[in-house]
Amino acid sequence: METPLEDSLVLVSHDAGVRTLALNRPKALNSFTGAMHVELAAALDAAADDREVRCVVLTGSGRGFCAGQDLADPAVAPNPEAGGTPTDVGAAIERYYKPLAMRVRSMPVPIIAAVNGVAAGAGANLALCCDLVVAARSASFIQAFAKIGLIPDCGGTWLLPRLVGRARALALALLGDKLTAEDAERIGLIWKCVDDVAFDTEVRGLAARLVAMPTRALVAARMAIDASQHLDLGAALSHEAAVQRELGVSHDFLEGVAAFLAKRAAMFSDR
Repeated sequence: METPLEDSLVLVSHDAGVRTLALNRPKALNSFTGAMHVELAAALDAAADDREVRCVVLTGSGRGFCAGQDLADPAVAPNPEAGGTPTDVGAAIERYYKPLAMRVRSMPVPIIAAVNGVAAGAGANLALCCDLVVAARSASFIQAFAKIGLIPDCGGTWLLPRLVGRARALALALLGDKLTAEDAERIGLIWKCVDDVAFDTEVRGLAARLVAMPTRALVAARMAIDASQHLDLGAALSHEAAVQRELGVSHDFLEGVAAFLAKRAAMFSDR
């Protein structure tokens, strides 16, 4: 297991095929700065390129997951030397948050958001970009954008209605109310809420389970489900056939069938 450097803005550790990335600005509830974006992008790219990685866990240090954008960061803060002239917030989205959301959604391995505390603004939507969201019962989700005159970003406008429907998406976006982890699970915003004492064990067990599964097929399932949102049924069925054609000649399919017939555990290795 690697030992992370405590002064890094993203702590990186690796154990048994699981790469864990922990946002590391705990005093600021892991809110984003430009520097942290750079470190996280590099860590995600490194995990994507490392064939020893079969699952990524994204979490936060301290008592928060991520409080979104640090509003004091020069990337978004008004410029006092220019008389408080607003910065181009859209430029920050294009430079940082769009690449981040696209990187997470295109990871070649499953990615778990382990939400250990508050997930607000872009931090909430970063979690929702992940394949599976597991939250501690004390965690919460807040679409805080309306409180500062903005709209949901980091993919929020795309994710929210697809996860919970238009009515709930609008209520979350317009009102900016805090949503408990339990309620987030109840309305289908996240996959699972677990008691705080069981949180670490649950995340480790889930990551270990994913490591042992056919990584290439899991990622293909994510991509096919996302693609189907823009297709009619016939086109979705044709897309399924195309994906199955590729997976059907893979090592993992052959191994899975052989293991099933031999009544033994499969040893998947494709990525």
